[in-house]
Amino acid sequence: MTRPDDAARQTLLRWGFALEYATLSWNVIGIVVLAFAAISARSVALAGFGLDSLIEIGASTVVIWELSDTGEGRQRRALRLIGFGFGLLAVYLLVQSTWVLATGFHPHHSPLGIGWTAVTAAVMFALAAGKARTGTRLDNPVLKTEGRVTLIDGLLAVAVLLGLVLNSLAGLWWADPAAVYVLAYYALREVKEIFFGER
Repeated sequence: MTRPDDAARQTLLRWGFALEYATLSWNVIGIVVLAFAAISARSVALAGFGLDSLIEIGASTVVIWELSDTGEGRQRRALRLIGFGFGLLAVYLLVQSTWVLATGFHPHHSPLGIGWTAVTAAVMFALAAGKARTGTRLDNPVLKTEGRVTLIDGLLAVAVLLGLVLNSLAGLWWADPAAVYVLAYYALREVKEIFFGER
C-alpha cells in the first residue's frame, strides 16, 4: 500500500480526529439517554449498552491520544487499553445477564430505548465505515481496530433493539437479557482479536 504524502496524511489525520470526536460526542449523549431508558424500563440490555457506550468513549479517547503522536509503542499501548476495557465489559455483562435470567427479572417496555438504539445503529455503521477507510489509508492499526469496535457497537445496537422489540411486541422478557449475551460475545471476540490476533 502506498503511504499518503504529508499534506494528504494531515488531511486524513484531521478526518480521523473528526470521526473520533463525533463518536465521543454521540456516546456521551448516549450514556445519559440510555441511563434514563434503562432505569425507566429496568432493562439490563439497555444498561449494558450504556456501559458499552462508556467503553466506546474510552476507546475513542485512546485513539485521539494515539493519533496525536503515532509510534509503534504508543499503538501497542493504545490497543491494550481498548482490549482491557472490552474485557471488563464482557465480565460485567455475563454476570449481570445470568443473574437476570436466573431470577426471572422482567423488564418494562422502552419506546425511548427502541428509538435510540435504532438511530445509534445507523450512526455507528456510518462512523465505522469512515474509520475503516481512513485507518486503512493512514495504515493505522489503532484507528482500524477502533473502527471495528464502532462496527460492533452498531451490531450491538441492533441486537439490543431486537431484544427490546421482542419484549414489547411479544412479551418475551428473556429476549432483553439474552441480547446482553450477544454484547458479551462480541466484547470477548474483540479482546481475543486485540491480544491474540495477527496484525
